Amino acid sequence: MREPKRVRIGRARPRSLLMGLLALVTAAAATACGTEGDRPRIVVTTNILGDVARQVVGEEAEVTVLMKPNADPHSFGLSAVQAAALERADLVVFNGLGLEENVLRHVDAARGSGVATLEVGTAVGPLTFRSGADGGPEGEGGRPDPHFWTDPDRVRKAACLIADQVIEHVDGVDETAVRANADRYATDLKDLAAWMEKSFDRVPEDNRALVTNHHVFGYLADRFGFRVIGAVIPSGTTLASPSSSDLRSLTRAMEEAGVRTVFADSSRPTRLAEVLRTELGGRVEVVGLYSESLTAEGEGADTYLRMMRANTTAMTDGLTAGPAGG
Repeated sequence: MREPKRVRIGRARPRSLLMGLLALVTAAAATACGTEGDRPRIVVTTNILGDVARQVVGEEAEVTVLMKPNADPHSFGLSAVQAAALERADLVVFNGLGLEENVLRHVDAARGSGVATLEVGTAVGPLTFRSGADGGPEGEGGRPDPHFWTDPDRVRKAACLIADQVIEHVDGVDETAVRANADRYATDLKDLAAWMEKSFDRVPEDNRALVTNHHVFGYLADRFGFRVIGAVIPSGTTLASPSSSDLRSLTRAMEEAGVRTVFADSSRPTRLAEVLRTELGGRVEVVGLYSESLTAEGEGADTYLRMMRANTTAMTDGLTAGPAGG
């Protein structure tokens, strides 16, 4: 009774081994054809633009974002691996206009090696910094302002531009899917702009004055009818430092305008803004905004849409109540 059973097992074993080997070969071939590295690759420098690109690209390509959450776009750098990823990309999307100060040379190197690049800031109708006398950064009059994302209309234009470049330069993507993603996101951005406008209508005309850590809200001011009184750091970059005369000039301007609210960039310490409390006798409210970086997931501003809604609410509340609202 046992001998036939042993014979049957012995004959079945080579067949089982053969089937197993065929399964392994098939799986290996499928893995080789479907590796992540074979997908089209888009590399984006800042996390705000990274979110926009992901909304547009969807599942059509791999989107790698170089800037981590809560980082400062003016000062973040790249690892050797990240720098190499730029030169392997099918498309590099970057803010430009001098924003990513430690990264632009790597973007230039990628472009020099033949990688397609899109400088979004130059393509969305950039504003220029105004002179210090007009409320902009002293000594930067005429320079382009890189902070275009505070205007959702320009971000809507950026989304369309990204879609165009993905379709033109990235092989293997579905044009219909990319266009549909871009159109859907453009509708979301149009709704955001309308909601922001309605929210800001609550702010009285006399209170529509902004003081920030550094000059980052020029586009928002231009789009929604605010005045930029000044900044603690009188520059378009967080890498600059204020002098005692800068602070005196700013506090004088705040007193003349009756401004008692300072909006501090959440990606930077609020120490400089706190100085104004001392200068103005403690009658200043410091309100945090997510102005230059998205947060990690669940921290309040992990997408561009959530960031702008949080900022709009904070700005509206800060300018209609407390010290600023009088």
